[in-house]
Amino acid sequence: MLENDIKKVSVSVEELALMNKRLGSQISKDYEGKCPMLVGLLKGCLPFMSDLFKNITIPCTIDYFKVSSYKGTQSTGVINVKGECPDVDAKDVIIVDDILDTGRTLKAVKELLIAHGAKSVKVCVLLDKPEGRKVGISADYVGGNVPNEFVVGYGLDYNDLYRNLPYVGVLKDEIYQK
Repeated sequence: MLENDIKKVSVSVEELALMNKRLGSQISKDYEGKCPMLVGLLKGCLPFMSDLFKNITIPCTIDYFKVSSYKGTQSTGVINVKGECPDVDAKDVIIVDDILDTGRTLKAVKELLIAHGAKSVKVCVLLDKPEGRKVGISADYVGGNVPNEFVVGYGLDYNDLYRNLPYVGVLKDEIYQK
């Protein structure tokens, strides 16, 4: 069972629901009278973006972008973009991702979307890990902060596993130190 690999729960199911409600409300207020495009970064954004989307009360559209930069528990420092950039020309875009850690991926994607003609680009993350930051970027919308521990669940993964946990938890060290 996946739960056996978790050291502790960092963000409970109930806390996730409250974060999504708060973020959806703030985005709805900030973009009132507009129709923002949410661009989710696959694969980690899926549970978060789905729940966030349900809490936004204004018209909005969604699209996805497949990017990756992790191998195991470490960022490789190389951003892999797969597929076409969404059509963001003259649109207000909100990048949606599971976690802001090193900042490399979000910075690269934000710059790419601006280069493709986005009217504005903001960043919404479920979790922020400020201690992990390697480049200068911050999120405009943050569900909560986490310490510099390796977290999984609710879209966050270790080698593509654990995404389906309904909460965010800290993975036991022995799982990734094998």
